[in-house]
Amino acid sequence: MNNGSILKSKIFNLTLICAFFLTIGAFPFNAFSQESKSEAGEKKFDPKETIMEHIADKHEWHMFGKSYIPLPVILYTDKGIENFSSANLQPAGHVYNGKYYNYMLVNNKIKVVDGNGNIDKAANKKVWDFSITQNVASMWMTGLLLLIVFLGVSSKYKKRVGKAPKGLQSFLEPLILFIRDDVALPNIGIKYAAYMPLLLTIFFFILINNIFGMIPFFPGGYNLTGNIAVTLTLAVIILVVVNFKANKYYWKHIFVPNPWWLFPIMIPVEVVSIFSKPIALMIRLFANITAGHIIVLSLVSLIFIFNSLWISPVSVVFVVFIDAIEVLVAFLQAYIFTMLASLFIGMAIEEHHHEVI
Repeated sequence: MNNGSILKSKIFNLTLICAFFLTIGAFPFNAFSQESKSEAGEKKFDPKETIMEHIADKHEWHMFGKSYIPLPVILYTDKGIENFSSANLQPAGHVYNGKYYNYMLVNNKIKVVDGNGNIDKAANKKVWDFSITQNVASMWMTGLLLLIVFLGVSSKYKKRVGKAPKGLQSFLEPLILFIRDDVALPNIGIKYAAYMPLLLTIFFFILINNIFGMIPFFPGGYNLTGNIAVTLTLAVIILVVVNFKANKYYWKHIFVPNPWWLFPIMIPVEVVSIFSKPIALMIRLFANITAGHIIVLSLVSLIFIFNSLWISPVSVVFVVFIDAIEVLVAFLQAYIFTMLASLFIGMAIEEHHHEVI
């Protein structure tokens, strides 16, 4: 068996394992508890509620089964700052008597309520939520992981100058060289080196979070790159870099189009294009990752919607197929975001063609 076949076999086995744990780890405690409630005459399994709960940001980090890690709640109110554990807000619908107000979780958001549990709209306008949510905690975890990995790899390069890469260094070097030789250099040109730290950070940040988002239990189970606030921040970073590093030819192309009689048409179009490029980056990453999570969870939900194990083979087969695609999408979206970012930077710093020697 050649190396290509071995690699394909390992990827297929990994996909099967992911699908297995997704099926038995992410859903049963919710699904079976809902099923038992329906037998007792209470509410039935709601796939929409389960799916939205997974893709939304939360004030706790689900581990496995019914266990979770509570996260700190930090609220800035007109009367002062309140700090407490999100465990005080569990179970859902429980009213916590804070120092200044009463609080309750409503659709994974902290709301100020009165003594009867009714939302106090006037008081909610006076409370700002700065809590450490699941997405914030996972982002810190990813940042710490990137620092540990790349500082370690960097030290290995310094210690093994002129030697072949070894261990984690040999695993990451092809990816780093790929970003340098096939993404940064062709799109940015000879000035690529100044932007390599940014491009590598964006690529590995998106890739790691995409991979961890496919794991249905701790330390995965979050949807960071499927959160539009995160993709918006990444897009704004690219917007700032592109426009602050842009040369005079870039701005001349926008505000001094040729011929002059196209000014009224081209200037608004070019100004809109300044913002449409990062918006395209934001929407593409957000939509693709979120759609993948929704499709996988919808397929698993079929087992509990039909309330039959006979549908499970069909559901699991489709989940394995979609999971295989999601592994590809995890790498593909990291690559596309990085490639387009380098392309936009290259367009902004490109020298005028008459001055190229």
